[in-house]
Amino acid sequence: MDFKFIETSFDVDDNGHFGDFGGAYVPEVLRQPLLDLEQAYALAKQDEDFVQRIRDLFSTFVGRPTPLRHCKRLSEEMGGAQIYVKNEGLAHTGAHKINHCIGQIVLAERMGKKKIVAETGAGQHGLATATVCALFGFECYVYMGEIDYDRQRPNVFFMEQLGATVIPVKEGTRRLKDAAIAAMKHWTTNIHDTYFLLGSVIGPHPYPTIVKDFQSVVGLEVQEQFRLLTGREDPDYCVACVGGGSNALGLFNPFLDNQKVNLVGVEPGGRGTDIRGSHASKIEGQGSVGVVEGYKSLFLQDEFGQISPTHSISAGVDYSGIGPQHAYLHQKKRVTYVPIEDEEALSAFRTLARLEGLVPALESAHAVAYAMKLAKALDTDKNIVVNLSGRGDKDLFITAKMLSEKAWNGYLKSQFEAN
Repeated sequence: MDFKFIETSFDVDDNGHFGDFGGAYVPEVLRQPLLDLEQAYALAKQDEDFVQRIRDLFSTFVGRPTPLRHCKRLSEEMGGAQIYVKNEGLAHTGAHKINHCIGQIVLAERMGKKKIVAETGAGQHGLATATVCALFGFECYVYMGEIDYDRQRPNVFFMEQLGATVIPVKEGTRRLKDAAIAAMKHWTTNIHDTYFLLGSVIGPHPYPTIVKDFQSVVGLEVQEQFRLLTGREDPDYCVACVGGGSNALGLFNPFLDNQKVNLVGVEPGGRGTDIRGSHASKIEGQGSVGVVEGYKSLFLQDEFGQISPTHSISAGVDYSGIGPQHAYLHQKKRVTYVPIEDEEALSAFRTLARLEGLVPALESAHAVAYAMKLAKALDTDKNIVVNLSGRGDKDLFITAKMLSEKAWNGYLKSQFEAN
């Protein structure tokens, strides 16, 4: 299975926009660096040596292709459609984030940039960035909202072991949005030798396209694997969680021009989408058009245009905006976006673990929860592919407290007293 660049009718236009969304709304100091990045990337895509380097690293370092597996017991339990999972948790570092990190680190090397700055929420992008920086011998700085820094301590620990400097962001909401802003500020003052390795399909043009292109390896593999497994041309449904939206576009992109494949993005409904500050759903939660972090998209904002607080049990999707291509796909009605609440995601987490031996990241558990609902409503001859974008060990400090609070608190107390 060879990685390749693909084009669809939903791609960015020559001005860096997806319909009404996208663009590069940045300070003057960043205009030329973004133009340089766009040009360097356009040239790299045409260079077979660059593409082959990506393929080699995907195979020998990341461990691609990741498997597509039929969840037979889960499907039987739902009593309807057949559920398949694309297990990105088996990629090196435990999530899909390594895909775009590999692509961008090779691009940074090509551009002569040997210092890397990145933002992270759940820590999976930060971990993947630290990993590729260790592989290439580059300096690495990762900004992380203070709340996420505390609730994703395992990833903070491993980033530091890989040599990264992890900086907790104490301003604003202390979540992913603020980490992204801090990372961009760092880049602004270190443009000459630093590459901003952005972690989702967000940010100013050309970042949403760069990240989407490298993540498309997921959907490309699914196309081939599904045909080999089932003998059928394509799945009926593809389902993925959406925060910023990189894993979803990675799965969706190769299928965008095939209207026979239904595409569903699952947003974090938190404690309910009808209460401001209790969710992070930009579509169902009535996000409005705004310009934040250098791009135009849908954001959760108050009546004064200020970014509203968000909530999700999952740090990786606890984000106030959505990638501009997702906003465009919603506008064009090519992708359906639905919310899943915290409790539904937790229930799906337990169900998938007990029936299939797969412990999903809480982000991915949102997609699993919706796939379970969907399967019940469909006939048994229908097929659903879920992008299991990461594994759940990173969420130990959340899931253990939520699902086994007494035992978990007792363990932590015993360890504290022992030390």
